[in-house]
Amino acid sequence: MQRRHAARLAALFALVVAGPVVLAGGSGQSPASPQPDPAQSAAPRPPAASLTRPASASKAPDAAGFIRRWLVLDPIRVSNQLTESAVRAAVKKYPIDASNMVPRDGQTVTVGDDTLAWQAVDTRGYNVNLFHFAYARNKPTSNVLFWAMTVVQAPRDLPGVRLAIGSNAASVWWLGDEEVISLYNDRQAVVDDGVSKRVTLKKGPNVIRAAIVNAGGATDFCARFLDEDGNPVKGFAIDLGAGSTQR
Repeated sequence: MQRRHAARLAALFALVVAGPVVLAGGSGQSPASPQPDPAQSAAPRPPAASLTRPASASKAPDAAGFIRRWLVLDPIRVSNQLTESAVRAAVKKYPIDASNMVPRDGQTVTVGDDTLAWQAVDTRGYNVNLFHFAYARNKPTSNVLFWAMTVVQAPRDLPGVRLAIGSNAASVWWLGDEEVISLYNDRQAVVDDGVSKRVTLKKGPNVIRAAIVNAGGATDFCARFLDEDGNPVKGFAIDLGAGSTQR
């Protein structure tokens, strides 16, 4: 009896030391629980530190010509591919109809089962931090498409200018109905990373649209116009309300 009891104790001690038994075909570990998107939580979050709500009817570009006022739509879930074909497929699947008026601040659209809102924002820096934007609104930040729009109110025709942009990650840009520049693949938002052909900002409102696709991590963009000598163009105002009459 004592020998059997001692044998059992020895076997139990061996199990404690060796750890759990691994069965054939198993890993010996419990399946990992699905991890929630860290950018999403039911708890309300404070406003994005890098963004503010517009406090004036119009806003001039900054000293370096960067446009700091935009309408940004809540992110749309897409695949994590940043190739030209994947980005263009996402833009085609979730388009912003250029024939419609520029949306109002707070205007909503329905995409699948999601109700998304346009938000007017001013950025404190030269770039618009889309990660901050989405995180503050409890929206996903990875594998998403952001739409952004702004309205350049030109006091006169400004010919021969170029739209210069940077984006993290891929992006496609339009001036009015014309696509003028695009960037693809995983990349950082570098100032003037992409520069369009020469275009004309016509007297009155000029609508700029951008689609920015992010696979994961930080995401932001920046934009300005350069003149024929590569200097920033600053002789205009950003007036989101001016585009409300544009079709």
